[in-house]
Amino acid sequence: MSERTSGNGGAGRFRDRWGVPHLRADDPLALAAAQGRVTAYDRAWQIEVERHRAQGTTAAFLGAEALAWDRFARQVRLDDTARRCHAALDPATAEWVGAYVAGVNAGLADGAARAPEFAATGLAPGRWQPWTPLAVWLGHHILFAGFPSKLWREHVAHRLGPAAIDLFATDGPAVAGSNGWLLAAERTGTGAALLAGDPHRFIEDPGVYQQIRLACPEYDVVGLAMPGVPGIAHFAHAGPVAWAITNAMADYQDVYTERLRRQGEAVQAFGPDGWEATRSHVETIEVAGADPVEVEVVETDRGPVIAGGPDEPTAVSLRYPPRVRAELGFAALPELLRARNVADVDRALRHWVEPVNVVQAADTAGGLLHRVAGVVPVRSPENGRRVVPAWRAEHTWRGWYAPLPRAEVVGRAVMANERGLAAPLGVEFAPPHRARRITELLDSGRDWTAEALAAVHTDTYLGSAAPLLAVLAGLTGLGPDAAALRDRLLRWDRRMAEDSTDAADFATLRAAVVRRLAAHPALAALAEPPAYPEVFAPWLALTSRVGYALAHLLGAAELPGLDVAALVRAAAEEVAGCAGAADGRVPWGDLHRLAPWRALPDADAGPGPRLAGDHDCVLSTSSVPGVTHRCFRGPAARYVWDLARREDSLWVVPLGACGVPGDPHHDDQSRAWLDGTLLSVTTDWDQLTEERDGH
Repeated sequence: MSERTSGNGGAGRFRDRWGVPHLRADDPLALAAAQGRVTAYDRAWQIEVERHRAQGTTAAFLGAEALAWDRFARQVRLDDTARRCHAALDPATAEWVGAYVAGVNAGLADGAARAPEFAATGLAPGRWQPWTPLAVWLGHHILFAGFPSKLWREHVAHRLGPAAIDLFATDGPAVAGSNGWLLAAERTGTGAALLAGDPHRFIEDPGVYQQIRLACPEYDVVGLAMPGVPGIAHFAHAGPVAWAITNAMADYQDVYTERLRRQGEAVQAFGPDGWEATRSHVETIEVAGADPVEVEVVETDRGPVIAGGPDEPTAVSLRYPPRVRAELGFAALPELLRARNVADVDRALRHWVEPVNVVQAADTAGGLLHRVAGVVPVRSPENGRRVVPAWRAEHTWRGWYAPLPRAEVVGRAVMANERGLAAPLGVEFAPPHRARRITELLDSGRDWTAEALAAVHTDTYLGSAAPLLAVLAGLTGLGPDAAALRDRLLRWDRRMAEDSTDAADFATLRAAVVRRLAAHPALAALAEPPAYPEVFAPWLALTSRVGYALAHLLGAAELPGLDVAALVRAAAEEVAGCAGAADGRVPWGDLHRLAPWRALPDADAGPGPRLAGDHDCVLSTSSVPGVTHRCFRGPAARYVWDLARREDSLWVVPLGACGVPGDPHHDDQSRAWLDGTLLSVTTDWDQLTEERDGH
């Protein structure tokens, strides 16, 4: 049978051996409804949590620990922004999104009945509104561009002076990234392009990406969807064309210091033209097991107030494109599904708003695409670095950056959140280690195949080890155990392999150095985080900031009283004293274990599986140096799209296709993901199992 849908013409649900849904229907609207329904059946708990997160109503069933997020979601106006963006959709896109929502509502009851979390929390499945998928998208991406880093820079500038800001320049500890690469036909052994990579996000249970196939007479697309959102936005193979993205690390959200005051029952803000009216009201957040909490929602002409308020000396507002433009870019999603070549993909991306991405695409005719997509405001460079005063006219937005950067692909293109194609659009980027290593690996061969690229996905070489090892190499006068540690690490191959005791020793030394740096008097002024809401805490914790900025800080001669060599020497003696005996050393995998995020934590989950890799490896399994070796962020999927034969494409996710604990497909891909194995993408309908009445 053909890959196309001409086999039996009617709507149908099929599964491959891994439980991945393959859906086909007579038209795109019926297909969107089928996608919504199967998502609700497989991921009811997950998508209902995301709906409540966007509404700011999770504390009602998760308790007080969810209150900080709910307060932020209300204040930043996620659900209201989604309503605005939905109201501005063109009729055809709105109808398509509506069909998906109808499918979700049709499948939620059955999905909730098989998900034990509903009974455990007493949550009843709700009803999705036409704008809910847009709200879910916003909930996933409101912190994606890392605007809280500006709060951190302001803290550093206030306590240590503006010159100290660059000491902490780094890929932020809560920012998601990705690896991606495109190999033109002349670099492959297949006669056509290969597109591969892995999105780095918080590892969640259920997973943030949903493997799925959507087929109708207009198109047949396989890829990684976001549960709760129709279509396949980021990673897809449509047969004649495939596309993928990484985070561009662009800066497109601004934070303003606001002066607010009450005038009777109204709230006013001081803007460039003096005192002006705001929009304000009070909302009530229900909290399971506790009294309801009231939150005042204030919006100035800059944007929603996300910290402080009219009864405090200052407040902070956030300005972000979807709120300003009443546009989220959803019109791109159905157009992408219909794409037949890279020109179609390029054209569809004219609608894209956020997150701002670096996109790569290839087609079977040899077309290649490498460009940035999204919306970035034009404004003062200072807006990108600091919290800026709302009353200064020079900090207003002055239109939108255009044209967005693009580049010709010659042989291969690599994207890994580094300061590359999107450099004019951002402030902080990922260190160059991953991009350099991927480039080095790809340039070592020419006849690449989909299967061979698994070795790139799983490479554990740690380029960022060099600065600490350089300091270590210069140390003299060490005790015997510390000298032995130094010599071992200088001989180490710098691979963060799961079974490597040297990797564990390096990570332990690095953690000790980070803790000593964070405790050093030169940084004491940063130890107490500023009084911002709890949701921003990951960006404001000194130890984690030191951990990710270690390479910069090791060269920070301008910090008064900081003797880097003495600090590393003391850390080496400390670590050697604990790991001097051979039988006291442990492999890296014993320390570096996966700790996926769950909306409902599992107290009996155990320590998690052992992992290889590290933050700056291509196998980017991130922990927080100096805080924990446990991994909370890593490859949320891996994929290779083969443009020669789509059926030779490969993928894998950390858990499985189904979000229901106990289902055979809840975590049946875990072993392959841990081993670095990629699984076949099934495209032959005859190899699938059809589901008829019910699931």
